Amino acid sequence: MKGLGSTIVRSLPNGARLVCADNTGAKELEIIAVKNYTGTVRRLPAGGVGHMVFVSVKKGTPEMRKQVLPAIIIRQKKEYKRADGTRVKFEDNAAVIVTPEGTPKGSEIKGPVSKEAAERWPGVSRLAKIIH
Repeated sequence: MKGLGSTIVRSLPNGARLVCADNTGAKELEIIAVKNYTGTVRRLPAGGVGHMVFVSVKKGTPEMRKQVLPAIIIRQKKEYKRADGTRVKFEDNAAVIVTPEGTPKGSEIKGPVSKEAAERWPGVSRLAKIIH
């Protein structure tokens, strides 16, 4: 992620389960792909805070279930270091469902949003109540 001063640890590989932090009707998401990921042979694609991923809705309303949608990771449990030397970690792994351009589909975001995700995605920062 060019432009960001922190080193985001890619701690959420394909298959990781995330909490859906918006009000779109989805409750639990599973990562199935990471956008713009270039990896190594036999390494699972992984994403971290601020990355766009493609998710499958595992739990939620019947209309939302089994859909494949783009999402942005806004929180991760794995600690990462910011440019000023502080270390940040959250209580859960969470994402927000978005359109392919990056504007959120829901109208509110529950819980804090990392500063890195808010800087990279202006649509997400507009809906965030708490930026941590």
